Amino acid sequence: MPPVRPMLAKAVREVPREPGLVYEPKWDGFRCVVFRDGDEIELGSRNDRPLTRYFPEVVELLREGLPERCVMDGEIVIVTPEGLSFGLLQFRLHPAASRVRKLAAETPAEFVAFDLLALGDRDLTTTPFGERRKLLEQALRPAKGLHLTPATDDPDVAQDWFTRFEGAGFDGVVAKRTDLPYEQDKRVMWKVKHERTADCVVAGFRWHKDGEGVGSLMLGLYDGDRLQSVGVASSFTAARRRELVDELAPYRENALDGHPWGEWAHIDARTPGAASRWAPTKDMAWEPLRPELVAEVRYEHVEGRRFRHTARLNRFRPDRTPESCTYDQLDEAPPAELAEVFGL
Repeated sequence: MPPVRPMLAKAVREVPREPGLVYEPKWDGFRCVVFRDGDEIELGSRNDRPLTRYFPEVVELLREGLPERCVMDGEIVIVTPEGLSFGLLQFRLHPAASRVRKLAAETPAEFVAFDLLALGDRDLTTTPFGERRKLLEQALRPAKGLHLTPATDDPDVAQDWFTRFEGAGFDGVVAKRTDLPYEQDKRVMWKVKHERTADCVVAGFRWHKDGEGVGSLMLGLYDGDRLQSVGVASSFTAARRRELVDELAPYRENALDGHPWGEWAHIDARTPGAASRWAPTKDMAWEPLRPELVAEVRYEHVEGRRFRHTARLNRFRPDRTPESCTYDQLDEAPPAELAEVFGL
């Protein structure tokens, strides 16, 4: 019965190579544990937020392709001609039922299954993954919009996926042991994610929730003569959060004078103060900084000219000028054919 906390993966830098591993593409979507009991279907998210009402078309796909009683782990994705789109998924989290129906028709989501936790009366969470995978292959009825994730035990194939499928919007590769039970909310798998570096302008920051340190840095890149918001860098230790307060202090003086983000008249998706779709009540207020400081950050990939995930601070770059921080430095992977991933 819900809720079930999905099994998680810990990051490694290279595709692991050891006997007894199975590799899968890492999907860039909403993690979703599906519960089905006859006509009743519930979609649970990683943070226990119900997704059922936002994806009625996925519910219908699952009704046609899943066994009558099961619990299945997978990913809700939206496939576009350019690859997977996480941005379109975020727009699907809308409170108005009429808007949900409209978006379900205009940008229908799909479901990719990669684990089976229960089948009929049988609890499979203590069953080794290798056996769960075989049962999943037998139980799922793939169709348009409903997919079984590709899997391989060949690390060279996994490395090829890691390289080629980035252009389709994939996060990377996941590795699982064939003897692995399903361990809720534990990082017992491995994930290899794409990572690059970029030099960005630090144009603002947000306070940490403790009110005593810096929670995140607001990053920008120049598009011509305009500084665009591209995301944030965070995940600092408590000591580093306090150090950043002093390091940023000189740039707070007269920061709004001529600030490139200081005169925005409204909040939109590219504005640092935009509300979070996952946490609408979260305080997104930010403090401006004179856009003179350059930071080298690590990022995974770019979607819609913004960092798809939170970046990580490597170091400050006093040797770089803000004007040199442009979009030209970002790598863009060539598009990949999603049909090849699904084996269509």
